[in-house]
Amino acid sequence: GGGARRYQRGAGGRARPAPAQNGRRGPTVLALPEDMLVETVAAPPLGPAPVARAPPRPEDLDARGDRLNAAGRAVVLAGGGGWTAAGAQALRRFVDKAGLPAGLSFRSKDLLDNRHPLYAGDVGIAPNPALAARIRDCDLLIALGPRLGEMTTSGYTLLTPDHAARALVHIHPGAEELGRVYTPALAIAASPVETALALAERDWPANAARRAAAEAAHADYEAFSTPVRVEEGVNLSEVFAWLDAALPDDAVICNGAGNYAAWLHRFYRHNGFKTQLAPTSGAMGYGFPAAIAAKATYPDRTVVCAAGDGCFMMASSELATAVQYDLPVITIVADNGTYGTIRMHQERSYPGRVSGTDLVNPDFAAFAESFGAFGVQVRETAAFPAAFEAARASGKPAVIHVLTSAREIAPGVRL
Repeated sequence: GGGARRYQRGAGGRARPAPAQNGRRGPTVLALPEDMLVETVAAPPLGPAPVARAPPRPEDLDARGDRLNAAGRAVVLAGGGGWTAAGAQALRRFVDKAGLPAGLSFRSKDLLDNRHPLYAGDVGIAPNPALAARIRDCDLLIALGPRLGEMTTSGYTLLTPDHAARALVHIHPGAEELGRVYTPALAIAASPVETALALAERDWPANAARRAAAEAAHADYEAFSTPVRVEEGVNLSEVFAWLDAALPDDAVICNGAGNYAAWLHRFYRHNGFKTQLAPTSGAMGYGFPAAIAAKATYPDRTVVCAAGDGCFMMASSELATAVQYDLPVITIVADNGTYGTIRMHQERSYPGRVSGTDLVNPDFAAFAESFGAFGVQVRETAAFPAAFEAARASGKPAVIHVLTSAREIAPGVRL
């Protein structure tokens, strides 16, 4: 998204470029007259349009520094789009220097090494209650890059309007986003990358109490990401914790939408920038095509797709693409025989009235083998490591069919 330029008609009917790559970058529609697709013209090729990244004003940084020095319970919440490797490194330096607990917005977990001693966890669906309490109780929330919509605020429960007016510093590249939901105490229309770079260059006074609080937030995160017990089916918390220990730091993990992703996000720890590919729009079926694209782009990196049974079936025909182009992605299909997220809400809101969410699935291992891929089925948690290693050793696109239980619908939630 944002790679093309979009043109609008200005005064006098002349075309003028619209900011497809500036501000909050996103999907772009390029509309062309039909005759442009068939006519031959002599025109030199143009390079990519430069991306404008607005830096923060020095006075905004000064104001933010004054607020930080006066705060006793500050929290950083970073995320959103447009980040670069240099920006992610600068975020880490700033957090280290200032001694701040750092949370990351929904599906932005790869902005900061999750093993960093000041990493506090991600703020998405069902965040760590301890982190949610820290945000509700903070006297300074530095939102560096994310929109403050439903996912980032746990359904608008982490911030109240009066709290935001006192404590929120919101930095976002699109000025139209500032104040859209919450009126902040300080609004800064600037690139999060440029802001992180500027903050990382500043000297921040040592604050032992603040750093101790940040380290305590990381300890809470480590406890929250420790595997939990399940009563039925394969334990996904142990599966993703094992992957966390077994995969290289640059492994790319892809997923779509569904309750299975809650297990991935909670129990797998990202260590490198751009190791997470996941939709923020709740798009089912995203993970497997994303994994194929990632493997085609980075053939030497391990690429793993985590998918639910319903999620995988929405794009499972792309197994043919993976086999055709010899792209050995490893897909973990968590099969609980239902559309889990919808089923959970049905059970909660309309007990005994489940409708349209039960699935009759194929044998996913046999399904994969019918394409010429590798397939293996896992019925017990202890069998997963050997199955994964066999999939990796096969050198083929692989599907690991993991049989879970619909009753273990989410971490700590049993139907």
